[in-house]
Formats: sequence, C-alpha cells, structure tokens
Amino acid sequence: MKPIRKLTIVLLTTWLVHLNCQAEFRAGAASRTVTPDPLLPVSGGVGPSEKADRKLGELVVRALVLENDGTRIAMVSSDFLGFPSVLGNKVRDLVPAIPGRNILIGVTHTHSAPDCYGFPDKNGTSADLKYLDSVCHKMAEAIHEAAEKLAPARLKIATGKAQGKIAYNAYAPELYDHRCHVIQALDAGGKPLATLVNYAIHPEVLGPDQGILSPDLVGPLYDRIQEQGGGLGLFMNSAQGGMVTADCRGPNGKDIQTWDECVRIGRLLADEALRIVQTAPVQANPRLVCNSRMIEFPVDSPLMQMILKSSPLGFGKASDKTVATQLNLVNVGNAQILTIPGEALPNIGFYLKRKMTGTHNLLFGLTNDAFGYMLAKEDWNSFERYNYITRTCLGEKTGEILVNEALKLISESPKPSL
Repeated sequence: MKPIRKLTIVLLTTWLVHLNCQAEFRAGAASRTVTPDPLLPVSGGVGPSEKADRKLGELVVRALVLENDGTRIAMVSSDFLGFPSVLGNKVRDLVPAIPGRNILIGVTHTHSAPDCYGFPDKNGTSADLKYLDSVCHKMAEAIHEAAEKLAPARLKIATGKAQGKIAYNAYAPELYDHRCHVIQALDAGGKPLATLVNYAIHPEVLGPDQGILSPDLVGPLYDRIQEQGGGLGLFMNSAQGGMVTADCRGPNGKDIQTWDECVRIGRLLADEALRIVQTAPVQANPRLVCNSRMIEFPVDSPLMQMILKSSPLGFGKASDKTVATQLNLVNVGNAQILTIPGEALPNIGFYLKRKMTGTHNLLFGLTNDAFGYMLAKEDWNSFERYNYITRTCLGEKTGEILVNEALKLISESPKPSL
C-alpha cells in the first residue's frame, strides 16, 4: 500500500472515530443539600417570612447534565419558591464547562424554604445573603460534578395523564393540565441514573405558617423515585399559576396540612411518573439542541416595582421599569422544552404546548427567573378572583410578550428529531 493512501486511510479512520465519540449521547447527575443550619425563616410569597423552628426533609439542589455532538446543557432543580436570574447568573459564572445560556435553573416552588428574592419586611428583608451565596456555590458544585460524571447514556421520554388525587385548580377545579411529562436517563447498562418529572402543581401542603422548613411534597417524591430504582429525582414545575395547587382537601373540605399528606401526594406523583415512563421506547442517541434569546418585560405593577427596587439582590434595569430574562427552547430526542420565567396560568401553558413541535412538549415554569404570575391581558385585573395574581404580575403585557417571544423561538428552531 502506498504511504499516501495508507496515511489517508488512517486519517479518515481517526476522523470517523472522533465523530462517533462526539456524537455519543452522554448524561450525568449530582446533587447538594442546601438546608440552612441554623434554620432560616421561610417564605410563601410576597411579604415577611415566617420563623421556622423545625424541618421535615432536606432542601436540595439537583443537576442533570446532557451532552451530544458538542452541545452540553444542564437542567437544575432547586427547593425554593423562586430563584431569580441575579442568583442564577452567579451560578453560571462559576460553571465555565457549560455555556451560561445552556444552564436552565428552575425551582420546585416549595412555600417552606428561605426567601431568595429579598422581599421587604419591617427589618428590611429576611433574605440571608450569605446563605444565598452558599447556595449558588453548592449549585455550581452539583453542576460540575454532574458534568464530570458524564458517561454514555440513553433516554426514555413519555407523557401521560397523572391519575389520582394529586392536584386541582383552586379557582376552577378542573382547569389545569393533568399531563405529566417524564425524562429518564439510563446508563449504558439500562439502569436509570436520573428521572425528571415535569408537572404543574404548587407544593404548598405545609405552607409557611407552621414553622416548618421543608421541600414539601417534592421531598417524598424524590425519595420514592430513588426507592423504586429511578435514580436521582428532579422536579421541574410547569404552568401552575392561578392556582394549580396540591389537592390536600380533606373530607370536610378543609386542607390537610401535614407531612403525611406531603408523603401521600409525593409518592403518588412519583409512582405515576414511573408508571408513565416505564414502557416508553429507549432513545439510543437523542439529538440535542439548545436555543435561547433574551427578552424584556415592562414592570407596570407598583408592588413588583417596589420589590425589584428595594431588594438587596439588585435586579438590573428595574429602575427603568423593565426586566430582562433568558428564554430557552431545548430539543432532546423527540421532546421539546420551553422555559417560562414565572408562573404561567394554565391557559397560556396549554396554548404554548399546542404550538410546540415535539412529540412530547414540556414547560419548565419558574426557570431562569421567577417574576411572579404570567397571565393574558384579557385576564389581567379583570376578575376579583385575580386581584392577587394581578398585583404580583409584572404587568398587563406580560403574558402576551411571553407567548409572542416563545412563538418566535419555536419558529426559528428545528423540530425535535431522534
């Protein structure tokens, strides 16, 4: 064989091996406990935090990192009410191994965790900046570890109706999305290493008024997933605004606000998620695409203006009565994921899912930011029942801007494919 021909074959073989290695789908997962010690006051929304003198379960940040053909993304779930981008960007700066625009940071929305916004109270704020800084570092550690654990993997993705007494809409019982979406990462031997559950619900069984710090129903959900061999559990909330909450109603119509009820709902949702994904086909080398764009919202609500201006966290252009945030659209295999920087009402969630192009369409609510409720202009300040969510919405145009910008991102992105 002539030397030039031999060299050509060697180079071609090397290139093909390199291409196959690049295109190999990989996944890794890791977590860090972030329960404050000593305990801190807990926040259930706008206003002063409530003192906590005991805990039930641990607060945890969890990261799932996916990689294929040169694209690497991180999906992060944290046990807080909200995690604004002013904190998320600190985390992104600590993770050079992944482009910041490819790090999606969401919350479970527990109402029994420390304030991450800096809500004002009579003493200024209950937010502990030193604690929040430690959370950012531990979150970055979890993402780093997940990236270091990247190994050949496959996915199972499924969508199904979650059965049983899990959630309801407190404003209109059946006006919520019953669908539960599940992404399960399997190692090379087919063993689950992580199970991500995407479902719309307020984890507020306990609430902030009992002096308890807790992940609420999401803690037992994670425990159940691990017990059943599902690997590390992650929960990404969906369009749960106005007001899709945990169905902890008792026989007398009053809420059962106990840890046992958290366990019942969390375990049930975990079992339903594992049932839904059990028979899903394995996607051996799912294609991975991550697109993003920065969008701006005007801040018309006096309450939201006050929070953004008075918070010690420092919210960028709040003084100009606008806020900017990152919107992501991710294709993974035959699924499409859209991030929402707040609590979208169910009608907005249904509409966006209908316009998305995946076989499975997931909404990661309260991700990359947590700007309160996001409702359509037709609903904003229109009903007495919506008075609270109107006050805690950035403004009348919030929902419209979100939908329009999301539709642009969807139209500019390729359709999901295996």
